[in-house]
Amino acid sequence: MKKIVSLILVLVLCSAFFCGCDNAGDKVIRVGASVTPHAEILGAIKDNLAEQGYTLEIVEYNDYVLPNTAVESGELDANYFQHLPYLQDFNEKNGTHLVSVAAVHYEPFGIYAGKSSSLDNIADGATISVPNDGTNEGRALLLLESLGLIELSDDAGMTATVLDIVSNPKNLKITELEAAQLVRSLSDVDFSVINGNYAIEGGLDVHNALAVEDANSEAAQTYANIIAVKEGHEKDPKVLALIAALQTEEVRQFIEENYDGAVVAIFPKESSN
Repeated sequence: MKKIVSLILVLVLCSAFFCGCDNAGDKVIRVGASVTPHAEILGAIKDNLAEQGYTLEIVEYNDYVLPNTAVESGELDANYFQHLPYLQDFNEKNGTHLVSVAAVHYEPFGIYAGKSSSLDNIADGATISVPNDGTNEGRALLLLESLGLIELSDDAGMTATVLDIVSNPKNLKITELEAAQLVRSLSDVDFSVINGNYAIEGGLDVHNALAVEDANSEAAQTYANIIAVKEGHEKDPKVLALIAALQTEEVRQFIEENYDGAVVAIFPKESSN
């Protein structure tokens, strides 16, 4: 009888232990993020989440693939590094099941000077590098088109590639490079159209860009950087807590004070009522 009682006690203690571990796990939020500005913005909400009993673990990545596969596998609860067109394209190409649950900020694309210093009198045959991933390349080409440097086919839209260029009066050489390589190769080209986060990481100042996307444009909404989770987890308490902590006026102020226009908060302002 004593052995049976002891066994029951052991089982109860083990059950309590594992339940405690599960509960502790529910209070840890693992989020994958690009180093700048995403991980930095997440760092600004750690105390907020801690006050609610959550521990925020930020896992930094330097590429656009692993943060998505880690959310798909369950290694991460969410990620914060991409915009919706990229996410949709990634799902289609990789068979993943990721969804956007919140828009946080927008990073204006900019055209930066390399070997040439002005867009006013571009030399015939000048080289311009652009990101080579599907959605960002289209965005870069649309910016070049808005400046009258090239013309794209009417149906090209935001997924445009160099094959959609129908007019190129300056015979510009459009060089497609991995987004992370654009800043490093800036001295090898005349100009480069660079993603906001990589421009920041590379020490470029958006105010020195020769041209920048309009922060009030359709692109700002289309290319807002989002929180992504695996489908079915949109209403998880930890996910809702993460969203609420990011979409605050404190975070808006952090963004405005630290990025000086290179990052723009895109979420609705809190009501004063």
